[in-house]
Amino acid sequence: MRKNIIKQYILEDFYRYYGEETNKKTYLRYAYTYPNIAFTRNLRLAKYYKNKNKIKYIWYKLRHRKLFYKYSFQIPFETTIGRGFYLAHFGNIIINQGSIIGNNVSIAQGVTIGKTNRGENAGCPTIGDNVWIGANAVIVGKINIGNNVLIAPLSYVNFDIPSNSIVIGNPAKIIPRENATEGYIENAIKI
Repeated sequence: MRKNIIKQYILEDFYRYYGEETNKKTYLRYAYTYPNIAFTRNLRLAKYYKNKNKIKYIWYKLRHRKLFYKYSFQIPFETTIGRGFYLAHFGNIIINQGSIIGNNVSIAQGVTIGKTNRGENAGCPTIGDNVWIGANAVIVGKINIGNNVLIAPLSYVNFDIPSNSIVIGNPAKIIPRENATEGYIENAIKI
């Protein structure tokens, strides 16, 4: 990954929060003071520098680890995360490093995206593009979440979800719906 691409990813993450082109001063102010932006920035930079610059890698890895514990974002930088990643609130978000997250994904507080160690769905989830995951939702196992999916708060998902769906409840129920995330995915980046 080239350096200008990682800068683009970081700016796209930032765009998801504020939706407008900002100057460097505004970006830097939020990048160091707003927990969600600071965390995702350090997550992306630690991943970028891992095999490129040992000193910068160690610096960003340590910053990532500090924010990991300070804000309770348990998202390892090895996790595959697409463009326009949005953490709606900080606190108690857990994502297994084997998970794959698509573009324009919004995650609320208390969400767990985890691994199942046994059974036919042993493994980690793959989440598509334009997915909104509500507070305290749990997504586990080697399952596929399609594009344009809204996962309601407190839902437990351990099976594949088709695109253009709303998922609600425990056990989860699927409600087919075109434009399921309309109004939920704010400031989506163009993919």
